[in-house]
Amino acid sequence: MARRSDHSREQLQQMAISAAIAILNEHGVAGLSARKVAKSIGYTVGTLYLVFKNLDELLLYVNAATLDDLQRAIMQEANVHTDPAQILKTMALAYLRYAQQHSARWSLLFSHRLPANQPIPAWFEQKITSVFDGVKMPLQQLHPELNESALLQATRELWSGVHGACDLGLSDKLNLGGRFKLEELIESFVENYLFGFAKSKGIA
Repeated sequence: MARRSDHSREQLQQMAISAAIAILNEHGVAGLSARKVAKSIGYTVGTLYLVFKNLDELLLYVNAATLDDLQRAIMQEANVHTDPAQILKTMALAYLRYAQQHSARWSLLFSHRLPANQPIPAWFEQKITSVFDGVKMPLQQLHPELNESALLQATRELWSGVHGACDLGLSDKLNLGGRFKLEELIESFVENYLFGFAKSKGIA
């Protein structure tokens, strides 16, 4: 085993996060453990827990890295178009592709829960907000009349539907009625949500 002095605390933290992501990609959520992460970076579990309080905190940092990657993937696609409605469709499809290509990381992001006595840190909540802010911008372009509260509500409604379709589709639970293209379903959902929302506001 390498000596702890071989790397700084910050280096060990990044090494552990990268190792955990690699293990996730290869073995899935069930295959991830503190022992495997420690072995991968050449340190003991004890040393790992000098950097992270426990496995839950390490997983929180892994999920933070996933949120950063997810936001980049969504925003890169958003820059391709200028029409707000088309931007939202493209962002939704980017979300689906990320879930398909990084299924274990995507699964951990939504399955991991901190212990009841451990609040979610403000810095992690800000990362979640940043993802929603990206979705909020084209909605704001479509409906500049909305106040911040209504805009946030619409953003969460829209993306909850997109997430639900991705989750059901990727788990194959939507194929009971026959085969279909998940991409087309998600595009249709976004289009119909935007139409219905505009109609409810007396715009459509």
